[in-house]
Amino acid sequence: MNKDGFISELGGLETTRRYFLGRGAGLGLGAMALSAMGQDNTRESVNPSLRHPAIGALAARAKRMIFLTQSGGPSQIELFDHKPNLHRWAGEELPESVRQGQRLTSMTANQKQLIMPPRTQFERCGQSGATIGEWMPYLREVADELCFIKSMTTEEINHAPAMTHFLTGHQIPGRPSLGGWVSYGLGSEQQDLPEFLVMLSKMRRPSDQPLYDYYWGSGFLPSRHQGVKLRNAGDPVLYLKDPSGLTRHGRRKMLDTLRTLNAMREELTGDAEIRTRIQQYEMAYRMQSSIPELTDLSDEPESVFDLYGPDARRPGSYAANCIMARRLAERGVRFIQLFHPDWDHHSRLSSWCVARCHDTDQASAALIKDLKQRGMLEDTLVVWGGEFGRGVAGQGDWNSPEGGRDHHPRCFTMWLAGGGIKPGVTWGETDDFSYNVVRDPVHVNDLHATILHLLGVDHERFTYRYQGLDFRLTGVEPSKVIHQILA
Repeated sequence: MNKDGFISELGGLETTRRYFLGRGAGLGLGAMALSAMGQDNTRESVNPSLRHPAIGALAARAKRMIFLTQSGGPSQIELFDHKPNLHRWAGEELPESVRQGQRLTSMTANQKQLIMPPRTQFERCGQSGATIGEWMPYLREVADELCFIKSMTTEEINHAPAMTHFLTGHQIPGRPSLGGWVSYGLGSEQQDLPEFLVMLSKMRRPSDQPLYDYYWGSGFLPSRHQGVKLRNAGDPVLYLKDPSGLTRHGRRKMLDTLRTLNAMREELTGDAEIRTRIQQYEMAYRMQSSIPELTDLSDEPESVFDLYGPDARRPGSYAANCIMARRLAERGVRFIQLFHPDWDHHSRLSSWCVARCHDTDQASAALIKDLKQRGMLEDTLVVWGGEFGRGVAGQGDWNSPEGGRDHHPRCFTMWLAGGGIKPGVTWGETDDFSYNVVRDPVHVNDLHATILHLLGVDHERFTYRYQGLDFRLTGVEPSKVIHQILA
């Protein structure tokens, strides 16, 4: 230990230029930078990665995104991808010319692939003529605001790898989520809330489908870019409240001291996570005021609750979370993600899938209407969908109310709205069995490329160096922006 009370980490060379810059002048510069960070409200100070060459290369059409993630694989055959000829082939075995040896899960691999026709009636909706099943009557009302992609495709056939790919661009956990990439690239328009917030639906009956934290994680990006989860019971965010007896002034003094100590340690180690720690302490301090105001829905008029439906007053419901998503968008949050689980209808399709539609249909449509009437839809990108679709063969007895559908990654449907998307469009086409894409396939990575493009980011140049490699959300395989669905 030297005469100033510091432990020497330079092998006794306490008077070298490196020591002076790292421990003397450097510490002062670091402290000044941190002080400025706490006071400067510019987006660049919030996130220096805005200087990334991929940012600003394109004109952004969307300022923010709301991702309505339907976990489990909604059935495109009942909801969007109308195949009337399936009634004619009901109970017949799926032709091998269609099946083409595609992989099945262990749940249906050993049974005959007998065709189960759709359990719903379809209707052409609005001027666009989009086909929407009867289980989503409210979505029919906003059909002309939506763009349906009926030719989505992925490789993974089981939930965890498929959802991981759907959200991170790769089936193996450890990569940053889409929201993490957006947070890293675009930063925030405000300082009182995180750039990336996540909400999970509180189900009336517990779901046995897990939602892993890495679905909204930051992977190898600095950890400040991971999603912050708003809890659906108790305190919205844990550990925000001050300990009993600690005044606001005392809290501020404690954080100032921690900032100084962390700045000293960062100068010594160069560890970027220390900067994240400092920023997150400051964010938590600001959220002590912003979160209670955000989550207090008492200022919402009765008309809003009527719009979003009877479940809108139940804390943590999908409908309540959709209202919260709009409130977050109003406050400039960059990426908002809602998770609604339990779409995994292997049996009792006619009741199971209906229940999930009942949970989500009115609120999803209400969010589109609400954003539009507030003038926010044009710069808010809304995306709805799950990790894959369902197969045309019945699981179990296809002709029984107990029958369901197994996973199907080869084709599924999603919809997008607002934020530079062309409204009233249907893109892509599947065969008569909703089993294979026959026109304009859209891979999950193409969807990511298109989302980044709408946010003003060039996906091919948007990289992050980790362990000597330049990683990007859309991976190394060629991915394309779907320009045909852009307004």
